[in-house]
Amino acid sequence: MHERSLLTDAVVYLSAAVVAVPIFARLGLGSVLGYLAAGCLIGPYGLKLVEDVETILHFAEFGVVLMLFLIGLELEPSRLWQMRRAVFGGGALQMGLCGALLVLGALGVGLPWRAATLAGLALALSSTAIAVQTMKERGVLGSPMGRASFGILLFQDIAAIPLVGIVPLLAVEVSSHQSGGLAGLFKVLGAIFAVVVLGRYATRPALRLIANTHLRELSTAFALLLVVGIARVMERVGISMGLGAFLAGVLLAGSEYRHALETDIEPFKGLLMGLFFIAVGMSIDFALLRNQPWLVLGLVLGFTALKAGALYAVARLTKMTEGPNPQGLLFAAVMAQGGEFAFVIFGVARDARIMPGQWDKLLTLTVALSMAMTPLLVMAAEAWARRAGLADARPDDTIEGEDAPVIIAGFGRFGQIVGRLLFASGLRATVLDHDPESIEVLRRFGFRIFYGDATRLDLLEAAGAGRAKVLVNAIDDIETSLRLVDLVKHHFPQLKLVCRARNVTHWIALRERGVELIEREVFEGSLVAGRLTLESLGVGAHEAWERAAKFRIHNVASMEGFRTEKDIEKRRAAVRASRDQLEQQFERDRAELDEASGGHWHDDTGAPPRA
Repeated sequence: MHERSLLTDAVVYLSAAVVAVPIFARLGLGSVLGYLAAGCLIGPYGLKLVEDVETILHFAEFGVVLMLFLIGLELEPSRLWQMRRAVFGGGALQMGLCGALLVLGALGVGLPWRAATLAGLALALSSTAIAVQTMKERGVLGSPMGRASFGILLFQDIAAIPLVGIVPLLAVEVSSHQSGGLAGLFKVLGAIFAVVVLGRYATRPALRLIANTHLRELSTAFALLLVVGIARVMERVGISMGLGAFLAGVLLAGSEYRHALETDIEPFKGLLMGLFFIAVGMSIDFALLRNQPWLVLGLVLGFTALKAGALYAVARLTKMTEGPNPQGLLFAAVMAQGGEFAFVIFGVARDARIMPGQWDKLLTLTVALSMAMTPLLVMAAEAWARRAGLADARPDDTIEGEDAPVIIAGFGRFGQIVGRLLFASGLRATVLDHDPESIEVLRRFGFRIFYGDATRLDLLEAAGAGRAKVLVNAIDDIETSLRLVDLVKHHFPQLKLVCRARNVTHWIALRERGVELIEREVFEGSLVAGRLTLESLGVGAHEAWERAAKFRIHNVASMEGFRTEKDIEKRRAAVRASRDQLEQQFERDRAELDEASGGHWHDDTGAPPRA
């Protein structure tokens, strides 16, 4: 019975999402609002198709957990250092200014100082899921505003760790909880230390062992096990699951398996994030809204106005916007909602009895409604920009600092020479290879190399194929090499291909696919060996070089001619086949006419009469 109930709930969630999200997306309201509306419709305050909202919300939090793990994977120390101004400068300014205003606002509505402090700091956090999704849908994630927003969101994710940790210290009965708070602090530090040790010394060998099996489903299972296991450990010691996953992602940010982990987890993250937004919509307490509408409305509008105003001030102070540029207003609209961590913090605060009366429920409802308002605020900001004639004032997007202009697929004896030449020239390259042992050795020499099958579209996207300039196809297997060329030609036509050819057949197959820059793997070395042989026989060095150059030109031209002759022969064969088919059809038509006319339809030449 329980199993059938789970299946029924799954049908309800998927049906609601499939119906609501396309409608809201078509209306320009965004997918997030569609998910929230679907949750309101099927929840206990709508059609009551789903009753157990808490369980679903707890399960759907794994979408946020997976998202934070992926964000952690982006935080390689070098990239974090490049973003230090946006993360630590803009993030600290945003948290300080928004937190101070919201604490004062909470004191103004009558909350005690402990509850007001916790509420103000928790409400200063924004929703990473909603903000990132909204910026992606509008194509501004790569703009200066998008990069600044992303840096501030990263700081907020880090700041949520101490916020959860100070909840026991802010409890009303401090003396009775102090020993437990210290014990909890030691448990948290111990869990973080365990995650650091696990990520640094155990995870990479395990990933290498699994990669050697060449079973993608096993790699996906281990990636999910890693995230869920660490999240569970963190939950057991009383801190957010997402923070543990975020920390695990940071520890693996420099791993060669980073892109493979990203592509394995991404589909689950998207599905669970949608479920999370549906659960948030179901959790909106319309009974509380009905009983105290003016209080809830005042809280939502006051919170949103205070936070949006502070965010706009942050945009001006950090020089994100100059003059009447709409980017500052868009930044404020995107970040003005409450965040996912607010649900966690208010839940812990409820258990610690910090919030008086129904304030924990009121603040949770405020956060949920502020999330639902985000698409509307963004649309209002964009409408204002259009009316003011500033719709095209957005600065140009820039490529993130981590993306390399070159991707090398296959890092064997051929690809390594190409890579070493590029690195010696001061150029960065993203290298993809599927040999775990070679990867481990090469990383010790400082190569930036990642594990994965380059013919996977999702892995190419994660490696930055949509933004790179050149892809060096150094794969030795001919079939795999051609499959990669077909994939790149179809999905990334802007990429210039430089290909390795194993033999003449491979060279011709690449040329037939439109690849112009091809090099046979042994041709140049053999040519040099031939030139040295000529010199050893007494031919002058310059003469030997000229003979080798002429031979190279003649060889390449003959291969092009062979390919052309092959094309001509194909066309001739097609013409012959077409002619044979027409003659056969003619014979059939003549036989039918002979039978119908008794053989009297021919003229004296034996040909059918002309019209």
